[in-house]
Amino acid sequence: MASAPTSKYNSHSLENESIKRTSRDGVNRDIGEALPRLPGETRITDKEVIYICPFNGPIKGRVYITNYRLYLRSLETHLEFSHGVRGLTTWSQLKDASLQDSALILDVPLGVISRIEKMGGATSRGENSYGLDITCKDMRNLRFALKQEGHSRRDMFEILTRYAFPLAHSLPMFAFLNEEKFDVDGWMVYNPVEEYRRQGLPNHHWRITFINKCYELCDTYPALLVVPYRASDDDLRRVATFRSRNRIPVLSWIHPENKTVIVRCSQPLVGVSGKRNKDDEKYLDVIRETNRQINKLTIYDARPNVNAVANKATGGGYESDDAYHNAELFFLDIHNIHVMRESLKKVKDIVYPNVEESHWLSSLESTHWLEHIKLVLTGAIQVADRVSSGKSSVVVHCSDGWDRTAQLTSLAMLMLDSYYRSIEGFEILVQKEWISFGHKFASRIGHGDKNHADADRSPIFLQFIDCVWQMSKQ
Repeated sequence: MASAPTSKYNSHSLENESIKRTSRDGVNRDIGEALPRLPGETRITDKEVIYICPFNGPIKGRVYITNYRLYLRSLETHLEFSHGVRGLTTWSQLKDASLQDSALILDVPLGVISRIEKMGGATSRGENSYGLDITCKDMRNLRFALKQEGHSRRDMFEILTRYAFPLAHSLPMFAFLNEEKFDVDGWMVYNPVEEYRRQGLPNHHWRITFINKCYELCDTYPALLVVPYRASDDDLRRVATFRSRNRIPVLSWIHPENKTVIVRCSQPLVGVSGKRNKDDEKYLDVIRETNRQINKLTIYDARPNVNAVANKATGGGYESDDAYHNAELFFLDIHNIHVMRESLKKVKDIVYPNVEESHWLSSLESTHWLEHIKLVLTGAIQVADRVSSGKSSVVVHCSDGWDRTAQLTSLAMLMLDSYYRSIEGFEILVQKEWISFGHKFASRIGHGDKNHADADRSPIFLQFIDCVWQMSKQ
């Protein structure tokens, strides 16, 4: 019986290509190679290179560049390569390459490339001193040596730069070229009206407003917002003038039993003069009054206290006891995007290409990465506990309310609501708390952008994913 044909929309299907290769005796031979390609992915070029493997030294191979990936396959035969791969026994080595049919394979989506640099020059001396050095966002550094004659690296450099950074070359992202078909339309997974209805909203304390349907109130908030029933749209407009980037306090989640809520926003615009805004103070009091079980509203400021005070110099600040009499303010000591970026760089330094086993724990501690993860998780636990056990409604913010705030609200909601721990629920959680509420994915990750030194780059969403992993494993 003939086997069923493989669907052209299977993302793991292999399209065989006849690739011309020069053997040791100089004869060109056509060999059927398995080059993985997604529907809509096209091969741009291929070139013979020397891959400078950090674990096994120089490996001759052929690299294929498509509009989606860089794919290297070693040219060594089983006998030639068996000695070279014998050392691939640890995770740090295996993560760099997979072995298929006794060949080393590197499969690198172009989206993970952060920087491409030329290595050496026309007058460089020394074996394998001329080529390309590629820095990846997944902590790998890939180095390819090429022949110096005839500017052999120029076309590879230009093609890689063009397709790894499409935004800089007026090209579409591959996501818009991908022709894969899926059973579910991902654009339709999150419906805010249905999600809030699942939470039991609106009710007699909370209403849905479309004041932001044209993004005129706040251009980084979703069109649909859930706000206190007693607050009019005019009240919201006045409150917006006192919150950074007009990001007013709005509901993210309501407890199904005690009806306490998690509210998110940005910092108040207090400034060095200690400005006050009666509309903002009244609005937070209205939020407090939606919960009759306790007479205090809890405010969690994700920042360290000293940073919140320093933000007054640029017009920001925090809710003081003098102005917000019925609120308790707690600082969670989570550092800003720049600290997190430097911490991840230190992690890369200690894990790639080699790990010093004898100093591993002290090296890991020096990066402070796990310390930052602990602080984010601790903050989320405090939010979840205060809502669930403390029966207090909670307001969460940082500076602008789209980085640390998103981490805290989404992690707390993940702890409190089992629906978000399903595949569909997790998709909705990310769409709702991260995308619709304006997390700057493009700036933080820099997908398709060649400006690797952008000060806005930061692993905020990666931290969230690490926290989710920690929650699932601890």
